Amino acid sequence: MSTFIKTSEKINEIILITECEDGSPHIAPFGIRERDGLVLIAPYRPSTSLDNLLSGRRVTINTTDDVRIFAGALTGRRNWQVVDEGDALVLESTLTYQPLKLEKFEEDTLRPLLYFNVLKEVNLKPFQGYNRAQASVLELCVLVSRLHMLPIEKIVSEMDYLQIAIEKTAGYKELEAWSWLVEAIESHRANLSGDNFA
Repeated sequence: MSTFIKTSEKINEIILITECEDGSPHIAPFGIRERDGLVLIAPYRPSTSLDNLLSGRRVTINTTDDVRIFAGALTGRRNWQVVDEGDALVLESTLTYQPLKLEKFEEDTLRPLLYFNVLKEVNLKPFQGYNRAQASVLELCVLVSRLHMLPIEKIVSEMDYLQIAIEKTAGYKELEAWSWLVEAIESHRANLSGDNFA
């Protein structure tokens, strides 16, 4: 049984870029925590991110207000522009980035715990704040990442509620991100019902 969850810990949603064996970047959304002065990352097994994190190759936290990158990474759209800064792999749209170094590893059959030191923090652009549509996209991203774990009825009910903020405050980036996530949910629902004949 994993001892990962501590309800009092804050979770920050970021884009994690890890370096693959061939040097290419792997882009994935993650919720990260701070614990005992270190960054805690706990990927589910199995995952490309976990393999890369354990390899000793480059790992970079990226913060961005382009929610398409979160939605895109979850729906197979990972072809975002990445700049190689030597010690870090940085999204073209990054606001801040932090290269990391693995300090401690705790084994777990479901979610190993990996603790990292932040080597430096670089601020590139000011953060203007999230609108409600961006927050709704991020919430739906979390639900899509758990399609295999949650009842489809719960996901659809949450999506319907989040849709209100999309209709009121979304720009073109949020609308595009939202459409990708809805497509993933509808495809999952079709698979469950046996209606997907492709």
